[in-house]
Amino acid sequence: MYKLYMAGLLWLANGLTVYTYAQTELSGSITDKRTGERLIGVPVFFAVLQKGAVTDTNGVYRITDLPPGMQTAEVRFIGYRTQKRPVRLVEGFPVVADFALIAEAEQLQELVVTGVTRATLIRQNPVPVVAITRQSIERTASTNIIDVLVRNTPGLNAVKTGPNISKPFIRGLGYNRVLTLYDGVRQEGQQWGDEHGVEVDGYGVDKAEVIKGPASLMYGSDALAGVVSLLPAQPQDTDGKLKGSVLAEYQSNNRLLAHSVGVKSGGSRWAWNFRESYRVATNYQNPVDGWVYNTGFRENTLTALVGYTTQKGYSRLGATLYNNQQGIPDGSRDSLTRQFTQQVTEADNATQRPTVAPSALTSYAVTPIHQHIQHYRVYTTNRYQLGEGELDVLLAFQQSIRREYNHPTQPTQPGLHVRLNTLNYGLRYNFPDWRNLAIAIGVNGMAQANLNKDATNFPIPDYTLFDIGEFVFLKWQANQLTLSGGLRYDTRTLRGTDFSVRTDPQTGFDQRATLPAVAGDRLQFPALRQSFTGLSASLGATYELSGQVSVKANMARGYRAPNITEIAANGLDPGAHVVYIGNRNFRPEFSLQQDLGVTGTFQDINLNLSVFNNFIQDYISLAQVVDDRGVPVISDQGNRTFQYRQSSAQLYGIEAVLALHPAAWKGFTLDNSIALIYAYNRGKQFADAGINGEYLPFIPPLRVTSSLTQNLMVRSKVLTDLFVKADVEINGSQNRYLALYNTETPTPGYTLVGLGLGGQIRYAERASPLRVLIQVNNLFDVAYQSNLSRLKYFEYYQQSSTGYSGIYSMGRNICLKLTIPF
Repeated sequence: MYKLYMAGLLWLANGLTVYTYAQTELSGSITDKRTGERLIGVPVFFAVLQKGAVTDTNGVYRITDLPPGMQTAEVRFIGYRTQKRPVRLVEGFPVVADFALIAEAEQLQELVVTGVTRATLIRQNPVPVVAITRQSIERTASTNIIDVLVRNTPGLNAVKTGPNISKPFIRGLGYNRVLTLYDGVRQEGQQWGDEHGVEVDGYGVDKAEVIKGPASLMYGSDALAGVVSLLPAQPQDTDGKLKGSVLAEYQSNNRLLAHSVGVKSGGSRWAWNFRESYRVATNYQNPVDGWVYNTGFRENTLTALVGYTTQKGYSRLGATLYNNQQGIPDGSRDSLTRQFTQQVTEADNATQRPTVAPSALTSYAVTPIHQHIQHYRVYTTNRYQLGEGELDVLLAFQQSIRREYNHPTQPTQPGLHVRLNTLNYGLRYNFPDWRNLAIAIGVNGMAQANLNKDATNFPIPDYTLFDIGEFVFLKWQANQLTLSGGLRYDTRTLRGTDFSVRTDPQTGFDQRATLPAVAGDRLQFPALRQSFTGLSASLGATYELSGQVSVKANMARGYRAPNITEIAANGLDPGAHVVYIGNRNFRPEFSLQQDLGVTGTFQDINLNLSVFNNFIQDYISLAQVVDDRGVPVISDQGNRTFQYRQSSAQLYGIEAVLALHPAAWKGFTLDNSIALIYAYNRGKQFADAGINGEYLPFIPPLRVTSSLTQNLMVRSKVLTDLFVKADVEINGSQNRYLALYNTETPTPGYTLVGLGLGGQIRYAERASPLRVLIQVNNLFDVAYQSNLSRLKYFEYYQQSSTGYSGIYSMGRNICLKLTIPF
């Protein structure tokens, strides 16, 4: 009996030992790095495992039942920079990981995931990257998500066509040279156009990352200038509870009304989130033009994401729907009163149109002259341990439908109607680290098919595209030195058949010609058969001189294949009011960029200084077409004609960030930045030509920003996390412009001032507090034109009765944003 008893105890002890051995625990404390103060209520979270905990009254957290292996712990807390750290969990042994959080102004500890194989600290990454946190996004009110990022990122600008249309420019390069990612999937629409923005829900963007410089190594063509990565909130473990928030926003200038409802729920395995957003706005206004006709919009979006997590990794399945109806401004107006006019007949003279009724200027209704953009996306991202390494798999399908209505007598007939289907794919394997060396290999690319549908204008042909790129990426890290680099080879093929048009005898409009051919058919686009290849490479180093100072150097060769308009365009884009003419003899662009940088994080100050030099071979740009007398070719409807050309180019500049956050002045930060770019056409025929061809078009001028924020320590149980801020943005004059063929004109400098007040209101003891933001942009109602605004050139007369030419940007705008968590 004794033997049986002892055997039972041994069996039970062995079982308990096995059970205990299977448990892995992580614990530690979280403090303020400057003061050493323990922080209460700070969440520590494993995104892949969907598990986490919150620090107790002693600033200590404890997470149990964790699988062994290398995992990434994430710590987020209001007023502090998000911190992520790889943690090796050892089976059967408790692991201790303490976190010292850094004040909001200090960003060098931020972890980034874009353009690298594994999450990497900014201070260790040789490539210039800026991380924009959720708090920065929430504390910035603007009319679209790209403008929000521009306000928080030196070196990032936007070409604009009104409040809701912004296309990102990085260090003077944009359009298909900047790749936009949404949750890791490259955004594919008709990016070649000026007149529509990025098709995403700005309210659903949790954070963002901007790579400044060639990122072709990881993404292939279209990342020549860099990457703007928009990252939505991921599904989380909520213990099965339904959580969410309701957001409401109002903006006074264009009377924008918006709401966004997000809900989420999940457990240790399955989790999901869903968001619905809607925005509607009238025309915007400024002190020169009054209400700017046909700049209103109506936008609604749906976003859903489902995640499944195991001990070996995760799978995500996402879907988005974007639907936007946007007015198409053309700037036509009465020559004497400067009141805006509207087109009411076909092929009219833009200088003889009737004026717009006052009620139409302030109406939320979408006018007959508008564009309708729809974008649908279904995608899956997956990461699983495979052996000792990790396998990443991405697959996505997108459909972009773009209609532009420019026939006032037949408002249901689109002038442009194109549909673009895109299949994205990606496969990457991260080998286990070996002697401080991380290696990743992969392949990614896309297959596309573009189709012209029922339309009357055909600026681009039908085509199919197949893109594939193979890459290898290496990172070696030891002590204070980090080395990274790699190689990539891309292949892109374009195919298309003959495309002819004919005149519809009933409407008089052009239509697509179908077989059999008839007399009068015109060949709009000859058959397309083009192939492009490119080799990309990158090599960089970061050396940490101390715990506070790092120096960086990076050299990269970027690649970009010409896009479809640059190659084959031949017709009017109604929304841009531009006739594009392409060139089928174009070669790919190749860039060689060098970056040098110094970063420092100290108790009272942060700094970041970087200089860059970028030489682009076979740079493609637009120039306006003129007649024999040198006069620009412009139709009665105000449509200008532009033709693409190719030569060498050079861009170089400097960016600096200085953030002051004195420890003795609690809650105070002063963020300052400066960005300056010089850009030249290096073609021999333009040497020393100045504005007559030497300067590249659409280059941002000197830009200086200062943002002062003061957190208010109020002894109140109702009002918490209060802050006030003041922003100043100084834009220098741009006198280095492309005057050749009247492509550009000089732009005077201007200064904009903004004020903001925000905080939380606790209305019930157990309820989450409301978040409120009141912000005034362009406080002094300054009349200004950005040199990157297309509306600046919407002018029909050589002289103006008021002395003002073109359309001016938005005037004073009071923004109110309210978020109600539940």
